[in-house]
Amino acid sequence: MLLPIWPCFHPPWSYSCSDRGEFSQEAVFIAKSTLTAALIGLVYGGVPAARFSREQYVKHNQAELYRHRIEAVRSIHNAAIRGFLRYGFRWGWRVAAFVGIFNCVSAGLSAYRNKVVVTNFAAAGAVTGGLFRLNLGLRGLIGGSAIGALLGIPAGALISGLQTLAGEDVRQHKYKEHQQLQERRIEEWAKRVALTDVVVQEIQEASQESSEKDVEKINELLELHETATPER
Repeated sequence: MLLPIWPCFHPPWSYSCSDRGEFSQEAVFIAKSTLTAALIGLVYGGVPAARFSREQYVKHNQAELYRHRIEAVRSIHNAAIRGFLRYGFRWGWRVAAFVGIFNCVSAGLSAYRNKVVVTNFAAAGAVTGGLFRLNLGLRGLIGGSAIGALLGIPAGALISGLQTLAGEDVRQHKYKEHQQLQERRIEEWAKRVALTDVVVQEIQEASQESSEKDVEKINELLELHETATPER
């Protein structure tokens, strides 16, 4: 007898990969937001730095002699590129780290408490601000945590307001998606069970037909043997 495998149920706040190898929405959101923040920081810090490096290079190398105009333009462009990469990288990883830590803490608290409230974002801002000011000592830690908490409150209030206007919070939306996913899995499981029953029935019918044919052949051989025996 073939036993069907019941689909594995995961809670809607699970961060691990599903049985299909798909990451949770929280993990995908954190990865995308961190990458987006890195790109924004790269542009925000790199473009002004490239412009400033270009101006400084022109200012301090006015007496420089070049063999051709192309060489001078290339040197200016190289200086701008160096400034862009240098300061863009600094801003990029800092903004990415800030956004990544903030989203990890806020999403983790929301997943643990199974609800999205303002205090989650305030706590995430406090943790992130404190970590970024940890190098300044205890006073910097306290000050950074306070500033981060104050900045996290408006973000949480904005998200909570959007949820109120939408009439459905994130928890309810995720629960509904989870229920729909489980219903699809149950339907797939039922189809597989039905298909298994059909295959088993076909195999039984085929084996029964083959056994009947074998019995008929044996009876024919016995009849031939009985008719051939008196002649001898």
